[in-house]
Amino acid sequence: MFTTIHKSKKINESGHAIYLFSSLKSINTKLFSKDELEYIKTQVEKNEQKTILINRLKQQVFVLLIDEKKEKHATVETVRAKGATILASIKSQKIAEINIQNHSSEKLYSLALAEGLALANYQFLKYKTTKAKSATSLKKVNILDADVSETQVAELQHVIDATLFSRDLVNEPVSFLSAPQLSKEIEKLGKQSGFKVEVLSKAKIEALKMGGLLAVNKGSVQPPTFTILEWKPKNASNKKPVVLVGKGVVYDTGGYNIKVGTGMETMKCDMAGAAAVAGTLYAVAKNKLNVHVIGLIPATDNRIDSKAYVAGDVITMHSGKTVEVLNTDAEGRLILGDALSYAKKYNPELVIDLATLTGAAMAAIGKYGIVAMGNADEKIKNKLKESGNVVYERLAEFPFWEEYGDLIKSDIAEIKNLGGPYGGAITAGKFLEHFVDYPWMHFDIAGPAFLEANDAYRTKGGTGTGVRLLYHFLKNNSK
Repeated sequence: MFTTIHKSKKINESGHAIYLFSSLKSINTKLFSKDELEYIKTQVEKNEQKTILINRLKQQVFVLLIDEKKEKHATVETVRAKGATILASIKSQKIAEINIQNHSSEKLYSLALAEGLALANYQFLKYKTTKAKSATSLKKVNILDADVSETQVAELQHVIDATLFSRDLVNEPVSFLSAPQLSKEIEKLGKQSGFKVEVLSKAKIEALKMGGLLAVNKGSVQPPTFTILEWKPKNASNKKPVVLVGKGVVYDTGGYNIKVGTGMETMKCDMAGAAAVAGTLYAVAKNKLNVHVIGLIPATDNRIDSKAYVAGDVITMHSGKTVEVLNTDAEGRLILGDALSYAKKYNPELVIDLATLTGAAMAAIGKYGIVAMGNADEKIKNKLKESGNVVYERLAEFPFWEEYGDLIKSDIAEIKNLGGPYGGAITAGKFLEHFVDYPWMHFDIAGPAFLEANDAYRTKGGTGTGVRLLYHFLKNNSK
């Protein structure tokens, strides 16, 4: 059960509350006793505290002072992160319901705080035998802000739910979430929210000659799937669809180039791109955005048996292009190549792919953002970067010079699936570029998609990276 957010009118005397203020001077003195005001002042001026807890025995009151010296998007992110900080106290005191009252001039702050609380409050308890003991106490967040509408609250709830559904998918082990099961879970999301789902069987994938997806699937006992998601309102603002492509490798052993050490422990997360696409379609459909969106999710695991593909193989992709396999652990680009080629049939306005594609992306910028590259025009890139800043899933655009393309030329096929030791995130993008003839962006989410520890409201494990970014961009696009 995810945290629910509501629009409310007032705080009960016994209701636990968080009050937001822009400064010490702006504090509404009617809300606090003389002793409480003195305590707040001491904590702020002497101890430099910006979050103060007042214990009224039956009522816990948090005072949050917002530092507005930063850029607006950074300030809003700080408020989101404060939600995770305050949540720790809420959980320790087993508070089930909290009220947010915003006394600042910016309505985004109350929404951001609620968002941070709800995202930080996420738990994946499916496999816990003591769910009741493990479950977090917080169930409900009330927003008391005249400037925030019920529509905005409902929209936020749907985007949060979409992000958390995405986290659930990423956190599922492959013992449950095979490629066919991933398609079934997406079908459930479609029924809940209203987007259409079509699942292509292995026979259909073979008929379409998706050589990349079929090659990666050779070592698996489970068949591959290719799932098509679509949200198409009657009077969509875009004449040509935006297509989202998500890498759906439900588990990656590396194949015969097997991962060593601890490299395989978290590889259930290698379908985080697929989860982000599914979550985005859920949020778009639930909020009924006036934009035509299609999702494409090629899915399989990458395993080893006597039939598995090996380094040295040459495969023919959906596009007809031949690929020399130099490394079976560079499998994500193979299944994405087929999906990007398939996307041409839609004559898309824009295609964005999301994938936990390379360790090089993680090595370059860590967990702090998404590595981006592509051929879309600067206007589109700037809009995507703006959306990334707003939701704080920031984009780091890498150079996409043609010289990087020389690194994936093959002696025996048209291209090879590995570019060498340098610029690995870029050469992976250059590989994908061979399968597009439309405006396109590639997002490598290897760094932020799965975390080893909590990072404010981004919880350990799957983070749902990409859902909030894409939703914000598509919402702006629909206008």
